[in-house]
Amino acid sequence: MSLGVVIKGPEGVVLACDSRVTLSASKNDGSPPINVNFDNATKLLSFEEPHNYFGAVTYGTAVIGLRTAHSFIPELRNELGEERKEKVLDYAKIISKFFVKQWKKEFPSDYSGTPMVFVAGGYDKNNAYPKIYIFEIPNKPEPEERNPGDTNFGIAWGGQLEIACRLIHGFDPGVKPILTSIDGIDEQQADLIIQKLREKLEISIPYKILPLQDCIDLAHFMIQTTIIGQSLSIGIRGVGGPIDVAVITKSEGLKYIQKKSLKI
Repeated sequence: MSLGVVIKGPEGVVLACDSRVTLSASKNDGSPPINVNFDNATKLLSFEEPHNYFGAVTYGTAVIGLRTAHSFIPELRNELGEERKEKVLDYAKIISKFFVKQWKKEFPSDYSGTPMVFVAGGYDKNNAYPKIYIFEIPNKPEPEERNPGDTNFGIAWGGQLEIACRLIHGFDPGVKPILTSIDGIDEQQADLIIQKLREKLEISIPYKILPLQDCIDLAHFMIQTTIIGQSLSIGIRGVGGPIDVAVITKSEGLKYIQKKSLKI
């Protein structure tokens, strides 16, 4: 569930996510389980100095045991130590290793369900442009760089993408199994059709020149539109609650643009 968006732009990284956690609950009376939503979870992981040039969003499986990823922040802070790491990749590897360890305490080795996914971004100490990485717990713990290269800007996202993909790509991500279910269309042909659809239908977004404010607007737009779309349709409403948005810049590190707060 959820929707996490990370945009690598020329002026910085934007991290955005919703606040909904969806759990399956049962009354133990033989009735089918129901989805229960909690709308105040924090899925944007951030740290104070000197680790404030790194951040991550998480989506997919919401909890390990009965704990969200964000609830492990105190232990994670201890793992990071007192010195700023040289590279974003160093942070991603530490976080991945930590959550693999927590995962193994709670889940069986043959787990085949939805993973807990992280998209991490930030600045290497001596690099002018940001980097972003993605890793999945438990099956793909090795961080993989997205949009590699100093000037290869773009977006990394995940979770419930049905509405966001329609907005950006022009079609639902579920189109491939529909295509392969048609007689005469194999997987290779389906991939070719999808490629052609993206070439013709995808919104042309000039990430290389996109100002930081426009990156913020784009990330917020995709999550807010998904929340509204799900609230008006029948289906699993896995995206909801307040939207947290943060930016990381070379000069200032991580700064929240919108962050939910405690209230009565």
